[in-house]
Amino acid sequence: MNVVLACDLGGSSFRAALIDEHGVTRADHAVPGPALNDHLDHSEVWATAWWAQLLEAAAKLAEQAPDLFASVQGIAICGVTRTQVFLGHQGQELRPAMTWKDARSDHIAARLRERLPDHPEAGRINAFHPLARLAWLIENEPEHARALASVLEPKDYLNFRLTGQKASDPVSLARLIACTESVDGHSAFEAVGLSPSVIPAILEPIDIVGSICAGLPAPFDRLVGIPVFCGCNDTWAAVAGLGALRPGYAYNISGTTEVLGVLGPDQAEAEGLISVDWRGLWHLGGPSQNGADTAAWLAGLLGGQGPVGETIERLLAGPRHSQPLIFLPYLQGERVPYWDPNLRGAFIGLGRRHGPTDLAYAVLEGVACLNRLVLERAEGALGTRVDEIRFGGGAAANPVWAQVKADICGRPIAVGTAREPGLLGAAIIAWTGLGRFASLEAAQDALVTIARCYAPDPARRPAYNALYALYRQSEAALAPISADLVALAQNTAALPGLANAASAT
Repeated sequence: MNVVLACDLGGSSFRAALIDEHGVTRADHAVPGPALNDHLDHSEVWATAWWAQLLEAAAKLAEQAPDLFASVQGIAICGVTRTQVFLGHQGQELRPAMTWKDARSDHIAARLRERLPDHPEAGRINAFHPLARLAWLIENEPEHARALASVLEPKDYLNFRLTGQKASDPVSLARLIACTESVDGHSAFEAVGLSPSVIPAILEPIDIVGSICAGLPAPFDRLVGIPVFCGCNDTWAAVAGLGALRPGYAYNISGTTEVLGVLGPDQAEAEGLISVDWRGLWHLGGPSQNGADTAAWLAGLLGGQGPVGETIERLLAGPRHSQPLIFLPYLQGERVPYWDPNLRGAFIGLGRRHGPTDLAYAVLEGVACLNRLVLERAEGALGTRVDEIRFGGGAAANPVWAQVKADICGRPIAVGTAREPGLLGAAIIAWTGLGRFASLEAAQDALVTIARCYAPDPARRPAYNALYALYRQSEAALAPISADLVALAQNTAALPGLANAASAT
């Protein structure tokens, strides 16, 4: 039996699987993610920690299924995006990677927008934009900026370690590629004083980056010469694994972060949403900072023991108060649709008789309200209404959350049979690149099946419409207070009991 090695570098774990040409996972293993160095608006991690995860996960698969591992035909890795790995001319890592949460470049991004008023990318430059991160590096770490040779995404870094070749794909690096466009003879790269040569070779996701090098640590010493495919970011791959990588489909992936988008045949723009060419499809939507990780936060806050999913299920099983709560899920700032690192979360409407079950429902409903906001903006821009939302990620295992999303968004929620759609999507990339399928669409038709579907409950629609309206009012009212609280954090040492806490974060 032949298999491919599919890997998904997530925000909180690294998953790897051996998947056959029928889409069946024959062996899999997950490794907890490395701890991020998070402090206020900083978020960093050494990319070598991801390499160690890949080695550990692959070694476990080779141990569990040695014969299957020996039959690997190709490797495809997907991974978190909006994260920059900075490499020098010898391929060495110059400094820790700046993760998707890092917001240090917020003020620099504002200055860049002023300096590039006529550039089509200017309106998209924010604290999470790769050009703003590069500008921050130039201003704050000039020695690293001078030594910089390449900027890679996390999965590109792993491909480089496997093959010795630096490459990326046009979806994951869309924002940096857009900065190379010349307006009046000048590109956005010139505004920061950097050459676009830091962008690696650009390949399609199903293209081969290179083959496994000789001399790698076990177990890759057994796979010398096996092709490594370029792959794409984790969202793109998971959408393929949900069978939604085609026009007229919507998807929602709820993992460490929440991602929702709609795919159409034509380009469209909507406030706060990412519009990008997904290789013949136009994507409108994008990642938020807060998803199933918000449920993990609540479970930890309430002292839950064991897996997060089981804790949330226990919380949801309790009695619910007749007056609902509103939860703003902006625990880490927000990307889509606000691109504001200073937004903060809130429970609104708390009363003395509210309990853990009310908090749990509010968290689920708050994230679903954010889903609805993104969906409405995308459908409005595209001028079309999608028939269903394909739902994947850790939260998709919770039927209550799936039903809440269906009720608030007013669309059927379809959950695939693949427990890890990102891994299946990576396998789809590999098998298509190997020629087993004529196209990505053909691979989705053959390998993706739907396990269950949740239809909206018409009886709940009026109440959820009213709750959604209050959610939007709450966002508008509390956003200025969030910004003021973030500003106040600069003086935490002056507040009772916070001096030690500030130094420990």
